[in-house]
Amino acid sequence: MEERDEVWADALERLAALESPSGDLEAIGRCGDLVAELADHWVPGVRVSRETRGGVPCLTLTLEGDAAAGVLLLGHLDTVWGVGTFPGGLRREGRRVHGPGVFDMKGGVVVGLAAMAAVAEHGQGPGRLTLLCTGDEEVGSTASRATIEETARSNTAVLVLEPPAGGSLKVGRKGVGTYRLRLHGRAAHAGLEPELGVNAVAELARLVDEVGQLGDPQLGTTVTPTVFRGGGRVNVVPELAELEVDVRFATSAEATRVDRGLRHLKPRHPAATLELEGGPNRPPLETSAAEDLFAVAREVGGWLGLPPLRAVTVGGGSDGNFTAALGIRTLDGLGVVGGGAHAPGEWADLGSLAERGALVAGCLWQLSAGGTGS
Repeated sequence: MEERDEVWADALERLAALESPSGDLEAIGRCGDLVAELADHWVPGVRVSRETRGGVPCLTLTLEGDAAAGVLLLGHLDTVWGVGTFPGGLRREGRRVHGPGVFDMKGGVVVGLAAMAAVAEHGQGPGRLTLLCTGDEEVGSTASRATIEETARSNTAVLVLEPPAGGSLKVGRKGVGTYRLRLHGRAAHAGLEPELGVNAVAELARLVDEVGQLGDPQLGTTVTPTVFRGGGRVNVVPELAELEVDVRFATSAEATRVDRGLRHLKPRHPAATLELEGGPNRPPLETSAAEDLFAVAREVGGWLGLPPLRAVTVGGGSDGNFTAALGIRTLDGLGVVGGGAHAPGEWADLGSLAERGALVAGCLWQLSAGGTGS
């Protein structure tokens, strides 16, 4: 891996230069074409297939094996950056590269390709290996979720190429829910006849604190009102107000509790009505799904002479949440080391591409040969 360090670095810069924001389907498709081109060049025997669901491109790279089940590498091609919006543009500074999506998660895609290249060159064992790159992870994976779940079901383990947290692998992720509360009141002239109106802003504002109190920090549950909209003109009693809510939970039981609590909210005024839209959209990745895979990674890291691997649980969700919820072993955070995800200055450590590629390749060898950790 280290001998080909500049190969991996060049590939990451090429992928980042092909900007691919969520929703720009042509740009995501071009990025997928480059990944396929790199795979054809680096991975002997790879089979490339493309799919579109809901208009969103999806790329699958497969190394067939003799065993029926295999290991899935999971990544995505879309980024949060609109074309030309990354401050300062793509640039390399020593062993760091700054640019849109270099950390989240085009660096992870390169790690996956490098690992598959090593496995293809040196012998993969009996299991099938698959790299799945989707195109809408940053906006909730609505179109690609079915593909992710269908692909994962024929595998015994999933290694997620999302970036690590300060170098640590992610053995747990909170589930995510999003909600919109819409309160309907009644309009009236704010100066002449305010008593004839039902003030939607005032009614919904009374519920904001109740919403927040559904959180339980001790259990890792956060319920955060994030966006409030209401009213249209200063001299009209507002007839409509909306509140958006972000929910994070560590267990499915907490997701159910919060959902039930939100659905039991009632406005105070008898003429006001409350609608609720949304719900949980990513189940949690509970640590039980990752424990034995982390043991495999720790063992492989020891063979490679890497610093001892650490494990963390984080609040953000990934597509690994979906695979863990299916009962499939899932370990996250195996991508490139770096920082600044979704922020100006996003960067990736080019030196970590070889280390992470070797780590993932070692895990693939172990798992495709039936290893489960020690």
